[in-house]
Amino acid sequence: MDKKKIFVTQSDMPSLEEFNKSLEQIWESKWLTNNGPFHTHFEKDLANFLGVPYVSLFSNGTLALMIALRALDIKGEVITTPYSFVATAHALWWNGIKPVFTDIEANYCNLDPDKIEQAITPQTTAIMPVHVYGNPCDVEKIQAIADKHDLKVIYDAAHAFGVEKDGKSILNFGDLSVLSFHATKSFNTIEGGAIVCHDSETKKQIDYLKNFGFEDETIVVGPGINAKMNELQAAFGLLQLKSFKEQTEKRKQISELYRKLLGDVEGINLMKNMNGVAQNYAYFPVFINENFSISRNALYMKLQEKNIYGRRYFYPLISEFPPYNELASSVQENVKVALTKSRQVICLPIYTELEIEEVNLICELIKSWS
Repeated sequence: MDKKKIFVTQSDMPSLEEFNKSLEQIWESKWLTNNGPFHTHFEKDLANFLGVPYVSLFSNGTLALMIALRALDIKGEVITTPYSFVATAHALWWNGIKPVFTDIEANYCNLDPDKIEQAITPQTTAIMPVHVYGNPCDVEKIQAIADKHDLKVIYDAAHAFGVEKDGKSILNFGDLSVLSFHATKSFNTIEGGAIVCHDSETKKQIDYLKNFGFEDETIVVGPGINAKMNELQAAFGLLQLKSFKEQTEKRKQISELYRKLLGDVEGINLMKNMNGVAQNYAYFPVFINENFSISRNALYMKLQEKNIYGRRYFYPLISEFPPYNELASSVQENVKVALTKSRQVICLPIYTELEIEEVNLICELIKSWS
C-alpha cells in the first residue's frame, strides 16, 4: 500500500469507447474548432445541466476570467481574496486592474462581506469573490454591498461546478460566474472553462471577445483574443456530464468517511457542511491547529514519506507572491485570518476511485501522529 502514490486528486475520465466514437465523428467532419457541432451541443447541454440561462465555453478558466472582466469593462480596482489560486489575481493583473485584497471569514475561507466596504475607494469598480472549496460565498450580503456602491460582481466559481444553494445553482448569482474545467477539477474537459451570464446580449459580447472580436467574416467589433474551446474538449465534456452525479455521490461517501474518522481528533478542525447547500465534494480540507502534536508542514511531509500527496490549498497566499506582495492591501494585518488558514490547511486526497482502505490508511496515519 505504501508504494502506491496517492495524490490529492485524480482526473475522472469518460468511457474510452464512447470517446473514440466522438473522435470518429470529428475525424470524419474535420471540424476541430470554432463553434463546431460538439461545442454547440455541449454549450446547450451544460446550461441545462447546471440550471443557468447562458454558458460560453473557453479553452481554460484563466482566459474565461480575463474575458469576464473585459466583457463588463472592469477597470481601476477590484476587491478580491488572497486565499485562492493565483489565476484569480493574475486575470486582474493582465487586464491592468489593481487587486485589492480583503480578509476571509474563518468558517469557510470565503471573502468576508464585513471587510469589503472598508476596502472600497473611488477607483473600485467590482468585487471578485471565490467560492472556496465549492462553499458558496454569502451572495446576498455581497450583492447588497455591490448594489449600494454600484459595483459589478464576478464570481470565480472554479471550485463550484454543480453546487446548489436552496435548490438553485450558485452560478446564478452575481453579474457573471466563471468556471474552470481543468483536469484537477470535479468536472473536467482536460483543460477548459466557461462564463455563465444572464442575458443573450452579454453572451454575444463574450463570444465576440473569445474569438478575436469577430462578428462575422469581415467585421471585428473589438480587440478580442483566441480563447475558444475546441471540439475534442467539447466532446470530452459532453460525455463527462453523463457520470457527474454518480461521481459526486462517490466523493460524498469519501468525505463522510473522513468526517467520521477525523472529526474528533484533537488539533484538527474540519469545515461544517453548509445548510441548504448541495456540494460537489471536490476538496476535503483539514486545518491543523496548535493542539496537534506536530506542525501542519511536518504532517504534510510525513504524509509524503508514506506516498500520500495532499496539497496546501492555499499556501502561500496570493498576496505573498510578487508582484502582489508590494500592494498596500497585502500587509499581514489586513489578511490575518487568511494567513492563519493558509498556514493550517492540508487538502487530503479525494476522488472517485480513491479506495476505502486508502482513506482508512490516511486517517490512521494522521491519528498516529496526533
